[in-house]
Amino acid sequence: MIRNTLFLLLSASLLLACNTSKNSTAAAGQTFGEAFTPKKAITYDELRGKMTGQDSMAVVLTGTVVDVCQMKGCWMNIASNDSSVDPIMVRFKDYGFFMPKDIAGRKVVMNGYAFRDVTPVDELRHYAEDAGKSKEEIAAITQPKEEMKFLASGVILLDEKK
Repeated sequence: MIRNTLFLLLSASLLLACNTSKNSTAAAGQTFGEAFTPKKAITYDELRGKMTGQDSMAVVLTGTVVDVCQMKGCWMNIASNDSSVDPIMVRFKDYGFFMPKDIAGRKVVMNGYAFRDVTPVDELRHYAEDAGKSKEEIAAITQPKEEMKFLASGVILLDEKK
């Protein structure tokens, strides 16, 4: 009897622990990765101007999250204020931290390196799959993409989820 009760309590505890998400909404001011001081942060649009003629640049970047990897939170995209400009892909240094999966629409500030890169078709399809795109949208990706990316060593959430 006691053994059965103990087994049920242990099973219920494990079930609750497994259902608790490690990627729950984070509070404003929470830091992911390395701590840093968010001084002299620039926007993605300002970065685009500063990157003219450069391959990479160390920078503190601020912006609004538009997508987050829905598998692990292992990447996110930051929007430009110009709707004709693709978002910048942000990955995390040494795969050392992940972001909450429900932070689309929230503002962040990031410390790291911006760089230019060509993303192959298979990687673009992988990201589209992680973002929950349809099979048709994934199949429509047929060309590599030259784009600016960001490798963040630290990220701070600036505001609460709306």
